[in-house]
Amino acid sequence: MDIILIPGMWLTGAVWRETADELVRFGHRPVALTLPGQGDGASTATLDDQLAAVLAAVDAADRPLVVGHSAASALAWLVADRRPDGVARVALVGGFPTADGDPYFSAFPIVDGVMAFPGWEPFAGPDIADLDEPLRRELAAGAVAVPEGVTGGIVRLTDERRFDVPVTLVCPEFSAADAKEWVDGGDLPELARAGDVSYADIDSGHWPMTSRPAELARVLDGVARGVS
Repeated sequence: MDIILIPGMWLTGAVWRETADELVRFGHRPVALTLPGQGDGASTATLDDQLAAVLAAVDAADRPLVVGHSAASALAWLVADRRPDGVARVALVGGFPTADGDPYFSAFPIVDGVMAFPGWEPFAGPDIADLDEPLRRELAAGAVAVPEGVTGGIVRLTDERRFDVPVTLVCPEFSAADAKEWVDGGDLPELARAGDVSYADIDSGHWPMTSRPAELARVLDGVARGVS
């Protein structure tokens, strides 16, 4: 199966390397994207540029599974909105859709037109519990400051058919039980309206493609094989 892998904030497509290699061994065709403004040198990139890049990859694939990590879960859901008939399923790893009308990602300040990686202190706890010091250094060294045009871009969801696209929440630093509670409680309104939501636990922190790449590949293989 074609699988589009979208990196989250500050990450390039290289973060998926080990997971992608495992997916190839499972017989899939992974495409790990480096997004505009996140490793390609495009300092003026916008959220629309990133969405266009993902849509181009989807259009070149055969009804793929679209995987978004963390903040890029919002990008994966935007793809469901723009190509509801063109994707088999969306998998959200450690993240959720952003609501229509909200900025893409506003968790940290903009300085000199970019949102830089803030270091590990804001993520202390379950997010990084499984990242040893070498892995933290590796991730931080490869982190790319993201242009304000991306982070401040306003999410626009326009096609109700997105709710017909099956979606799987891959749950790393939180559990599937937690996620179900948030959906059922109305905290994640986009997912509350989705017609086919499934859940997959993974024993990891927030960056399983770095700390548990083979396990993440097994989870994504299971998601892909469950697509009808």
